[in-house]
Amino acid sequence: MIRKVDLGIPPRHPFAEPSPLGLIGLAIACAALVPLILGVGITATTVKPALHTAAMFALLFGAGCQLLAGLMSFANQNLFGGTLFTAFSFNWLMNYWSLRAAADGLMPDHNIGLAVDITMLVVFVVFTYGFGFFSKLLFLFLLDIDLLYVARLLKALLLRAGVSFGSLTWCDRTIALFTGLLALIALWLAFGALINLTVGKQLFKIPGPMFFAPQRRRFDWAVRYNIFEVLYQHWRERAFELLSLPDLRDRLRRAGVERDPLPDLCYLEEYGAVRFDGVAPETSGAPEKVRLTAGGIDLYEQLILKKYELA
Repeated sequence: MIRKVDLGIPPRHPFAEPSPLGLIGLAIACAALVPLILGVGITATTVKPALHTAAMFALLFGAGCQLLAGLMSFANQNLFGGTLFTAFSFNWLMNYWSLRAAADGLMPDHNIGLAVDITMLVVFVVFTYGFGFFSKLLFLFLLDIDLLYVARLLKALLLRAGVSFGSLTWCDRTIALFTGLLALIALWLAFGALINLTVGKQLFKIPGPMFFAPQRRRFDWAVRYNIFEVLYQHWRERAFELLSLPDLRDRLRRAGVERDPLPDLCYLEEYGAVRFDGVAPETSGAPEKVRLTAGGIDLYEQLILKKYELA
């Protein structure tokens, strides 16, 4: 009897890939901070509007976009992306509060900020290693965040040691450099996810992993796939005429299959996809001739030719 084969419905994600949203939001929020860090155009009369402006960008793009991206990543069962975006979104929410507080003359507590920055550095170092298993560029992206926190901590420790604020402009430039670089990498990753898929080529190249996990043993479909390919083509040309086993082996070798197909043929015969003729396999271990059954033809057309899928 012909039956529709269902190998399990692949998981359908409730949302489209949200990473570009979070990355673009991060890039815009970082861009808003760079002039502030470098003091570009900042005077006694412009500092308060500048802080309020940067705070709103931190809230809407830094916190808002990344929170949405993080929650949607969790819904899509993306643990790494969901954790990173969501945690970072709350960090940007704190940036928003800090900027608003500074605009109103209230400076955040230095000791608490130092402790949090140390913790965040530890978190991002571990994340850096983890993202190295996905892409070299993601590794660089997280490494830039690590270096950004190192620069922030260095500045905080120097201030704590009594170094004057005015002599640490090099530290501010370093922080601004890593912040700007973070925005550029974020944009590249976002464009890679958006544009590459649209144009069908690697316009924004995303390199492969830096690290590789041990390969898990997987089933090799090559032998059974080629058995079906050869027997299906034979059926198209000769209907249900049987194909001799030596001819089958010869065609499989030409297709690059060196392994003996007999164990797979016996399995497929037991399954009902292949019919043997000649000496039974239980007595000699090999049939004389083989062909696909109607069920085997239908199985091939469903799994390989996708005959029940709409175009």
